[in-house]
Amino acid sequence: MAWDFSTEPEFAEQLAWMRTFVRDEIEPLETLDLDGPTLKRATAPLQEEVKARGLWAAHLPPELGGGGFGQVKLGLMHEILGRCAYAPSVFGNNAPDSGNAELLALGANDDQKKKWMEPLLDGTLRSAFSMTEPNAGADPTLLTTRAERVGDEYVVNGHKWFTSNGSVADFLILMAVTDPDAAPRRRASMFVVPTDTPGVEVLRDIPTMEHPEEQEPRPGGHAEVIYRDVRVPVENLVGAEGDGFLLAQKRLGPGRIHHCMRWLGQSQRAFDMLCERAVSRYTHGSVLSEKQMVQDWIATSTAEMTAARLMTLQAAWKMDQGGTEAALTDIAMIKFYGATVLYNVIDRAIQVHGSLGFTTDLPLESMYRHARAARIYDGPDEVHKVTVARRVLRGYEPREVPGEHVPTRREAARRKFAHLLDAAAVGR
Repeated sequence: MAWDFSTEPEFAEQLAWMRTFVRDEIEPLETLDLDGPTLKRATAPLQEEVKARGLWAAHLPPELGGGGFGQVKLGLMHEILGRCAYAPSVFGNNAPDSGNAELLALGANDDQKKKWMEPLLDGTLRSAFSMTEPNAGADPTLLTTRAERVGDEYVVNGHKWFTSNGSVADFLILMAVTDPDAAPRRRASMFVVPTDTPGVEVLRDIPTMEHPEEQEPRPGGHAEVIYRDVRVPVENLVGAEGDGFLLAQKRLGPGRIHHCMRWLGQSQRAFDMLCERAVSRYTHGSVLSEKQMVQDWIATSTAEMTAARLMTLQAAWKMDQGGTEAALTDIAMIKFYGATVLYNVIDRAIQVHGSLGFTTDLPLESMYRHARAARIYDGPDEVHKVTVARRVLRGYEPREVPGEHVPTRREAARRKFAHLLDAAAVGR
Protein backbone atom coordinates (compact mmCIF):
# COMPACT_ATOMS: atom_id res chain seq x y z
CA MET A 1 0.00 0.00 0.00
CA ALA A 2 1.34 3.45 -0.95
CA TRP A 3 0.92 6.34 1.46
CA ASP A 4 0.63 9.87 0.16
CA PHE A 5 0.85 12.75 2.65
CA SER A 6 1.34 15.44 0.01
CA THR A 7 -0.88 18.52 -0.22
CA GLU A 8 -1.41 21.02 -3.00
CA PRO A 9 0.81 24.14 -3.19
CA GLU A 10 -2.09 26.40 -2.20
CA PHE A 11 -2.48 24.57 1.10
CA ALA A 12 1.27 24.68 1.70
CA GLU A 13 0.99 28.47 1.41
CA GLN A 14 -1.79 28.44 4.00
CA LEU A 15 0.43 26.46 6.37
CA ALA A 16 3.26 28.96 5.88
CA TRP A 17 0.87 31.79 6.72
CA MET A 18 -0.30 29.91 9.81
CA ARG A 19 3.26 29.48 11.10
CA THR A 20 3.93 33.19 10.90
CA PHE A 21 0.51 34.11 12.26
CA VAL A 22 0.74 31.82 15.30
CA ARG A 23 4.31 32.91 16.09
CA ASP A 24 3.80 36.65 15.67
CA GLU A 25 0.17 37.22 16.67
CA ILE A 26 -0.86 34.47 19.11
CA GLU A 27 2.22 33.28 21.00
CA PRO A 28 2.91 36.76 22.46
CA LEU A 29 -0.44 36.59 24.29
CA GLU A 30 0.98 33.79 26.48
CA THR A 31 3.17 36.26 28.32
CA LEU A 32 0.22 38.40 29.43
CA ASP A 33 -1.97 37.47 32.37
CA LEU A 34 -5.26 38.12 30.58
CA ASP A 35 -8.62 37.31 32.11
CA GLY A 36 -11.28 35.57 30.02
CA PRO A 37 -13.12 38.64 28.68
CA THR A 38 -9.87 40.45 27.82
CA LEU A 39 -8.47 37.40 26.05
CA LYS A 40 -11.69 37.10 24.07
CA ARG A 41 -11.40 40.73 22.95
CA ALA A 42 -7.76 40.18 22.01
CA THR A 43 -8.47 37.08 19.92
CA ALA A 44 -11.71 38.23 18.24
CA PRO A 45 -9.95 40.17 15.43
CA LEU A 46 -7.52 37.27 14.97
CA GLN A 47 -10.46 34.91 14.51
CA GLU A 48 -11.81 37.18 11.78
CA GLU A 49 -8.47 36.96 9.96
CA VAL A 50 -8.64 33.16 10.17
CA LYS A 51 -12.18 33.15 8.78
CA ALA A 52 -11.10 35.42 5.92
CA ARG A 53 -8.40 32.86 5.03
CA GLY A 54 -10.98 30.04 4.95
CA LEU A 55 -9.32 28.21 7.85
CA TRP A 56 -12.06 28.49 10.48
CA ALA A 57 -13.48 25.22 11.91
CA ALA A 58 -11.58 23.22 9.30
CA HIS A 59 -12.58 19.91 10.92
CA LEU A 60 -16.18 20.06 9.66
CA PRO A 61 -17.56 19.85 6.10
CA PRO A 62 -18.44 23.07 4.25
CA GLU A 63 -22.17 22.44 4.48
CA LEU A 64 -21.83 22.58 8.27
CA GLY A 65 -19.79 25.76 8.28
CA GLY A 66 -16.32 24.21 8.26
CA GLY A 67 -13.44 23.90 5.85
CA GLY A 68 -13.99 20.29 4.84
CA PHE A 69 -10.34 19.33 5.29
CA GLY A 70 -9.37 15.69 5.64
CA GLN A 71 -7.34 14.32 8.54
CA VAL A 72 -3.95 14.76 6.84
CA LYS A 73 -4.53 18.48 6.28
CA LEU A 74 -6.02 18.87 9.75
CA GLY A 75 -3.01 17.10 11.21
CA LEU A 76 -0.60 19.47 9.49
CA MET A 77 -2.62 22.42 10.78
CA HIS A 78 -2.69 21.09 14.34
CA GLU A 79 1.07 20.62 14.28
CA ILE A 80 1.32 24.40 13.99
CA LEU A 81 -1.51 25.16 16.41
CA GLY A 82 0.03 22.91 19.03
CA ARG A 83 2.80 25.43 19.66
CA CYS A 84 0.46 27.66 21.67
CA ALA A 85 -2.50 26.82 23.91
CA TYR A 86 -4.47 29.81 22.58
CA ALA A 87 -4.06 28.95 18.89
CA PRO A 88 -6.78 26.27 18.50
CA SER A 89 -9.53 28.60 19.77
CA VAL A 90 -8.39 31.32 17.35
CA PHE A 91 -8.91 28.80 14.54
CA GLY A 92 -12.26 27.49 15.81
CA ASN A 93 -11.11 23.96 16.53
CA ASN A 94 -10.27 23.94 20.22
CA ALA A 95 -11.03 20.97 22.42
CA PRO A 96 -13.52 19.94 23.58
CA ASP A 97 -15.71 22.07 21.30
CA SER A 98 -14.20 20.70 18.08
CA GLY A 99 -14.74 17.08 19.10
CA ASN A 100 -18.26 17.82 20.32
CA ALA A 101 -19.07 19.54 17.03
CA GLU A 102 -17.83 16.46 15.17
CA LEU A 103 -19.97 14.24 17.39
CA LEU A 104 -23.05 16.37 16.71
CA ALA A 105 -22.25 16.39 12.99
CA LEU A 106 -22.23 12.58 13.06
CA GLY A 107 -25.14 11.83 15.38
CA ALA A 108 -27.40 14.85 15.76
CA ASN A 109 -30.57 15.49 13.77
CA ASP A 110 -31.15 18.73 11.87
CA ASP A 111 -32.93 20.47 14.76
CA GLN A 112 -30.13 19.56 17.19
CA LYS A 113 -27.49 20.78 14.75
CA LYS A 114 -29.28 24.10 14.35
CA LYS A 115 -29.80 24.55 18.09
CA TRP A 116 -26.42 23.37 19.40
CA MET A 117 -23.83 22.76 16.70
CA GLU A 118 -24.19 25.94 14.66
CA PRO A 119 -23.81 28.26 17.69
CA LEU A 120 -20.86 26.13 18.77
CA LEU A 121 -19.19 26.76 15.41
CA ASP A 122 -20.02 30.46 15.57
CA GLY A 123 -18.37 30.66 18.97
CA THR A 124 -21.53 31.90 20.70
CA LEU A 125 -21.84 28.72 22.82
CA ARG A 126 -19.26 26.63 24.67
CA SER A 127 -19.56 22.91 25.35
CA ALA A 128 -18.12 20.13 27.51
CA PHE A 129 -17.86 16.35 27.17
CA SER A 130 -19.16 14.60 30.28
CA MET A 131 -18.16 10.93 30.18
CA THR A 132 -15.46 10.17 32.77
CA GLU A 133 -16.48 9.15 36.29
CA PRO A 134 -14.41 8.69 39.46
CA ASN A 135 -14.66 4.90 39.04
CA ALA A 136 -14.96 4.70 35.25
CA GLY A 137 -12.25 6.32 33.17
CA ALA A 138 -10.44 4.18 30.61
CA ASP A 139 -13.27 1.60 30.58
CA PRO A 140 -16.58 3.32 29.69
CA THR A 141 -18.44 0.02 30.07
CA LEU A 142 -18.18 0.66 33.83
CA LEU A 143 -20.20 3.89 33.73
CA THR A 144 -22.86 4.12 36.43
CA THR A 145 -24.56 7.45 35.64
CA ARG A 146 -28.13 6.49 34.71
CA ALA A 147 -30.61 8.09 32.34
CA GLU A 148 -34.01 6.47 32.89
CA ARG A 149 -36.84 7.09 30.44
CA VAL A 150 -39.90 8.58 32.12
CA GLY A 151 -42.54 9.60 29.58
CA ASP A 152 -41.10 12.24 27.26
CA GLU A 153 -38.02 12.78 29.41
CA TYR A 154 -34.96 11.02 30.73
CA VAL A 155 -34.15 11.42 34.41
CA VAL A 156 -30.41 11.51 34.98
CA ASN A 157 -28.56 10.73 38.20
CA GLY A 158 -24.82 10.35 38.51
CA HIS A 159 -21.40 11.72 39.31
CA LYS A 160 -18.91 12.83 36.63
CA TRP A 161 -15.50 14.40 36.82
CA PHE A 162 -12.85 15.63 34.39
CA THR A 163 -15.70 17.12 32.39
CA SER A 164 -13.27 19.44 30.63
CA ASN A 165 -14.65 22.95 30.14
CA GLY A 166 -17.68 22.02 32.25
CA SER A 167 -17.50 25.05 34.54
CA VAL A 168 -17.79 27.52 31.64
CA ALA A 169 -19.87 25.47 29.20
CA ASP A 170 -23.36 26.35 28.02
CA PHE A 171 -24.20 22.71 27.45
CA LEU A 172 -22.79 19.28 28.24
CA ILE A 173 -22.67 16.24 26.00
CA LEU A 174 -23.41 13.55 28.55
CA MET A 175 -22.78 9.83 28.21
CA ALA A 176 -25.10 7.89 30.52
CA VAL A 177 -26.41 4.34 30.84
CA THR A 178 -29.89 3.89 29.39
CA ASP A 179 -30.06 0.07 29.38
CA PRO A 180 -27.89 -1.63 32.03
CA ASP A 181 -28.94 -5.07 30.76
CA ALA A 182 -27.76 -4.54 27.19
CA ALA A 183 -24.43 -5.70 25.81
CA PRO A 184 -21.61 -3.67 27.40
CA ARG A 185 -21.08 -1.45 24.37
CA ARG A 186 -24.82 -0.86 23.86
CA ARG A 187 -25.68 0.24 27.40
CA ALA A 188 -24.96 3.96 27.13
CA SER A 189 -26.40 6.85 25.14
CA MET A 190 -25.47 10.47 24.45
CA PHE A 191 -27.50 13.52 25.50
CA VAL A 192 -27.25 17.27 25.18
CA VAL A 193 -27.78 18.77 28.64
CA PRO A 194 -27.81 22.56 29.10
CA THR A 195 -25.78 23.49 32.16
CA ASP A 196 -28.62 25.61 33.56
CA THR A 197 -30.91 22.56 33.74
CA PRO A 198 -32.18 22.07 37.32
CA GLY A 199 -30.19 19.36 39.08
CA VAL A 200 -26.92 19.97 37.21
CA GLU A 201 -24.39 20.98 39.84
CA VAL A 202 -20.85 21.91 38.83
CA LEU A 203 -18.95 21.40 42.08
CA ARG A 204 -15.52 22.69 41.12
CA ASP A 205 -12.66 22.71 38.67
CA ILE A 206 -10.37 19.97 39.97
CA PRO A 207 -6.83 21.16 40.81
CA THR A 208 -4.28 19.24 38.72
CA MET A 209 -0.58 19.22 37.86
CA GLU A 210 -1.44 21.72 35.12
CA HIS A 211 -3.20 24.08 37.54
CA PRO A 212 -2.40 23.02 41.13
CA GLU A 213 -4.37 25.78 42.84
CA GLU A 214 -8.16 25.96 42.91
CA GLN A 215 -9.26 28.77 40.63
CA GLU A 216 -12.36 30.49 39.39
CA PRO A 217 -14.17 28.70 36.54
CA ARG A 218 -12.08 28.95 33.39
CA PRO A 219 -11.84 27.46 29.90
CA GLY A 220 -9.88 24.23 29.95
CA GLY A 221 -10.71 23.45 33.58
CA HIS A 222 -11.64 19.88 34.51
CA ALA A 223 -14.98 20.06 36.25
CA GLU A 224 -16.59 17.72 38.76
CA VAL A 225 -20.32 17.52 38.05
CA ILE A 226 -23.27 16.02 39.93
CA TYR A 227 -26.47 15.11 38.08
CA ARG A 228 -29.31 14.92 40.57
CA ASP A 229 -32.75 14.07 39.10
CA VAL A 230 -31.91 16.05 35.98
CA ARG A 231 -34.78 15.98 33.50
CA VAL A 232 -33.63 15.86 29.88
CA PRO A 233 -36.19 16.01 27.04
CA VAL A 234 -36.25 12.99 24.73
CA GLU A 235 -35.42 15.30 21.83
CA ASN A 236 -32.01 15.90 23.42
CA LEU A 237 -30.98 12.29 22.82
CA VAL A 238 -28.15 12.29 20.23
CA GLY A 239 -28.53 9.39 17.81
CA ALA A 240 -30.38 6.32 19.04
CA GLU A 241 -30.42 4.71 22.46
CA GLY A 242 -27.32 2.58 22.85
CA ASP A 243 -25.22 4.61 20.40
CA GLY A 244 -23.11 6.23 23.13
CA PHE A 245 -20.04 4.03 22.81
CA LEU A 246 -20.04 4.21 19.00
CA LEU A 247 -20.36 8.00 18.99
CA ALA A 248 -17.62 8.31 21.61
CA GLN A 249 -15.24 6.23 19.49
CA LYS A 250 -16.00 8.27 16.38
CA ARG A 251 -15.38 11.44 18.36
CA LEU A 252 -12.16 10.28 19.98
CA GLY A 253 -10.51 8.79 16.87
CA PRO A 254 -9.93 12.06 14.99
CA GLY A 255 -9.32 13.83 18.30
CA ARG A 256 -6.35 11.57 19.06
CA ILE A 257 -4.78 12.38 15.70
CA HIS A 258 -5.21 16.10 16.41
CA HIS A 259 -3.74 15.65 19.90
CA CYS A 260 -0.69 13.88 18.54
CA MET A 261 -0.01 16.52 15.91
CA ARG A 262 -0.43 19.30 18.49
CA TRP A 263 2.06 17.45 20.69
CA LEU A 264 4.51 17.51 17.79
CA GLY A 265 4.11 21.28 17.58
CA GLN A 266 4.82 21.51 21.30
CA SER A 267 7.75 19.09 20.95
CA GLN A 268 9.22 21.17 18.13
CA ARG A 269 8.99 24.32 20.23
CA ALA A 270 10.80 22.62 23.11
CA PHE A 271 13.35 21.18 20.67
CA ASP A 272 14.04 24.63 19.24
CA MET A 273 14.76 25.87 22.76
CA LEU A 274 17.00 22.87 23.37
CA CYS A 275 19.07 23.52 20.24
CA GLU A 276 19.26 27.27 20.81
CA ARG A 277 20.61 26.64 24.31
CA ALA A 278 23.05 24.02 23.00
CA VAL A 279 24.73 26.42 20.59
CA SER A 280 24.68 29.33 23.07
CA ARG A 281 25.77 27.96 26.46
CA TYR A 282 29.52 27.68 27.09
CA THR A 283 30.71 25.43 29.89
CA HIS A 284 33.67 23.15 30.64
CA GLY A 285 35.72 24.30 27.69
CA SER A 286 33.13 24.31 24.88
CA VAL A 287 29.53 25.07 23.99
CA LEU A 288 26.99 22.40 24.92
CA SER A 289 26.41 21.48 21.28
CA GLU A 290 29.92 19.97 21.21
CA LYS A 291 29.20 17.64 24.14
CA GLN A 292 28.39 14.09 23.02
CA MET A 293 25.65 13.74 25.63
CA VAL A 294 23.84 16.79 24.29
CA GLN A 295 24.38 15.61 20.72
CA ASP A 296 22.72 12.35 21.72
CA TRP A 297 19.70 14.26 23.06
CA ILE A 298 19.43 16.22 19.81
CA ALA A 299 19.77 13.14 17.58
CA THR A 300 17.37 11.04 19.65
CA SER A 301 14.79 13.83 19.81
CA THR A 302 15.00 14.35 16.05
CA ALA A 303 14.51 10.65 15.37
CA GLU A 304 11.62 10.34 17.83
CA MET A 305 9.80 13.41 16.50
CA THR A 306 10.26 12.28 12.90
CA ALA A 307 8.95 8.81 13.69
CA ALA A 308 5.95 10.21 15.61
CA ARG A 309 5.16 12.62 12.79
CA LEU A 310 5.22 9.95 10.10
CA MET A 311 3.21 7.52 12.23
CA THR A 312 0.57 10.17 12.89
CA LEU A 313 0.31 11.25 9.26
CA GLN A 314 0.01 7.60 8.26
CA ALA A 315 -2.88 7.18 10.70
CA ALA A 316 -4.49 10.36 9.32
CA TRP A 317 -4.08 9.14 5.73
CA LYS A 318 -5.62 5.76 6.55
CA MET A 319 -8.54 7.51 8.21
CA ASP A 320 -9.05 9.72 5.16
CA GLN A 321 -9.10 6.61 2.97
CA GLY A 322 -11.16 4.22 5.05
CA GLY A 323 -12.58 5.97 8.11
CA THR A 324 -11.82 5.40 11.79
CA GLU A 325 -12.05 1.61 11.54
CA ALA A 326 -9.21 1.49 9.02
CA ALA A 327 -6.88 3.34 11.39
CA LEU A 328 -7.69 1.91 14.83
CA THR A 329 -4.33 0.22 15.37
CA ASP A 330 -2.43 3.27 14.12
CA ILE A 331 -4.46 5.68 16.28
CA ALA A 332 -3.80 3.62 19.42
CA MET A 333 -0.10 3.39 18.52
CA ILE A 334 0.43 7.11 17.99
CA LYS A 335 -1.45 7.97 21.18
CA PHE A 336 1.03 6.30 23.51
CA TYR A 337 4.11 6.87 21.35
CA GLY A 338 3.40 10.54 20.66
CA ALA A 339 2.72 11.26 24.33
CA THR A 340 6.05 9.68 25.30
CA VAL A 341 7.95 11.68 22.67
CA LEU A 342 6.37 14.91 23.87
CA TYR A 343 7.37 14.22 27.45
CA ASN A 344 10.91 13.14 26.55
CA VAL A 345 11.73 16.12 24.36
CA ILE A 346 10.49 18.65 26.91
CA ASP A 347 12.41 16.86 29.66
CA ARG A 348 15.65 17.08 27.64
CA ALA A 349 15.03 20.75 26.92
CA ILE A 350 14.65 21.45 30.63
CA GLN A 351 17.80 19.49 31.40
CA VAL A 352 19.94 21.37 28.89
CA HIS A 353 18.81 24.69 30.40
CA GLY A 354 19.74 23.62 33.92
CA SER A 355 18.29 25.83 36.66
CA LEU A 356 16.83 28.23 34.07
CA GLY A 357 14.69 25.41 32.62
CA PHE A 358 13.21 24.82 36.07
CA THR A 359 11.99 28.40 36.40
CA THR A 360 8.91 30.16 35.09
CA ASP A 361 11.18 32.48 33.08
CA LEU A 362 10.80 29.91 30.30
CA PRO A 363 7.61 28.12 29.24
CA LEU A 364 9.23 24.70 29.65
CA GLU A 365 8.07 24.04 33.22
CA SER A 366 4.46 24.67 32.22
CA MET A 367 4.84 22.56 29.09
CA TYR A 368 6.28 19.77 31.24
CA ARG A 369 3.34 19.76 33.64
CA HIS A 370 0.83 19.78 30.81
CA ALA A 371 2.69 17.02 28.95
CA ARG A 372 2.29 14.53 31.78
CA ALA A 373 -1.47 14.46 31.25
CA ALA A 374 -1.00 13.34 27.64
CA ARG A 375 -0.24 9.82 28.83
CA ILE A 376 -3.61 9.64 30.64
CA TYR A 377 -6.41 11.56 28.89
CA ASP A 378 -8.24 10.01 25.94
CA GLY A 379 -7.10 6.65 27.26
CA PRO A 380 -3.92 5.87 29.23
CA ASP A 381 -0.83 4.44 27.54
CA GLU A 382 -1.48 0.97 28.89
CA VAL A 383 -4.94 0.68 27.32
CA HIS A 384 -3.64 1.74 23.92
CA LYS A 385 -0.72 -0.67 24.12
CA VAL A 386 -3.13 -3.51 24.88
CA THR A 387 -5.24 -2.45 21.89
CA VAL A 388 -2.22 -2.47 19.57
CA ALA A 389 -0.97 -5.82 20.83
CA ARG A 390 -4.37 -7.51 20.56
CA ARG A 391 -4.99 -6.22 17.05
CA VAL A 392 -1.51 -7.24 15.88
CA LEU A 393 -1.82 -10.71 17.40
CA ARG A 394 -4.98 -11.37 15.39
CA GLY A 395 -2.68 -12.08 12.45
CA TYR A 396 -0.99 -15.00 14.20
CA GLU A 397 -2.04 -18.55 15.10
CA PRO A 398 -0.54 -20.92 17.70
CA ARG A 399 1.76 -23.63 16.37
CA GLU A 400 3.08 -26.73 18.07
CA VAL A 401 6.33 -26.44 16.13
CA PRO A 402 7.74 -22.94 15.51
CA GLY A 403 7.33 -21.77 11.94
CA GLU A 404 11.05 -21.02 11.71
CA HIS A 405 12.15 -24.39 13.21
CA VAL A 406 15.23 -25.22 11.12
CA PRO A 407 15.07 -29.07 11.18
CA THR A 408 11.41 -28.98 10.10
CA ARG A 409 12.13 -26.44 7.36
CA ARG A 410 15.13 -28.47 6.19
CA GLU A 411 13.03 -31.61 5.80
CA ALA A 412 10.37 -29.69 3.85
CA ALA A 413 13.08 -28.18 1.63
CA ARG A 414 14.55 -31.63 0.93
CA ARG A 415 11.15 -32.83 -0.25
CA LYS A 416 10.56 -29.74 -2.35
CA PHE A 417 13.96 -29.82 -4.03
CA ALA A 418 14.41 -33.62 -4.10
CA HIS A 419 14.94 -33.68 -7.89
CA LEU A 420 17.77 -31.17 -7.60
CA LEU A 421 19.38 -33.05 -4.75
CA ASP A 422 19.06 -36.36 -6.63
CA ALA A 423 20.62 -34.86 -9.75
CA ALA A 424 23.47 -33.41 -7.72
CA ALA A 425 24.09 -36.79 -6.06
CA VAL A 426 24.21 -38.60 -9.44
CA GLY A 427 26.62 -36.04 -10.78
CA ARG A 428 29.19 -36.59 -8.05
